[in-house]
Amino acid sequence: MVEPLPPDVAATLRALLSGSDPVSGALLAQVPHARVVGRCGCGCATVELEVDRTAAAPAPPHDNPAVEAGYTHPNSAGVMVCTEAGYLSLLEIYSVADEPVSAWPDPRRIER
Repeated sequence: MVEPLPPDVAATLRALLSGSDPVSGALLAQVPHARVVGRCGCGCATVELEVDRTAAAPAPPHDNPAVEAGYTHPNSAGVMVCTEAGYLSLLEIYSVADEPVSAWPDPRRIER
């Protein structure tokens, strides 16, 4: 399964990668070249990503997850951007409650 990046996933990535550091900038430049290649089986909104490596450069060395933040509304949840070899590989959302978060919350509600 390969599909274009849905608008809600792209908006969430852009919000999470809005920092001025070199890692965020490099990962943000990859967003237009990213595609969804998998989804979590639990019913949450988590997506596995693949970037066209001929169209974007890798990010400089960094920790993984590259970004971690959270939401408190409408659900208490955490969100992480993970990478592999400097390229976007996963946008994960996890619930701090029992139910998986099945849709991406408004990216303006991200709390760093």
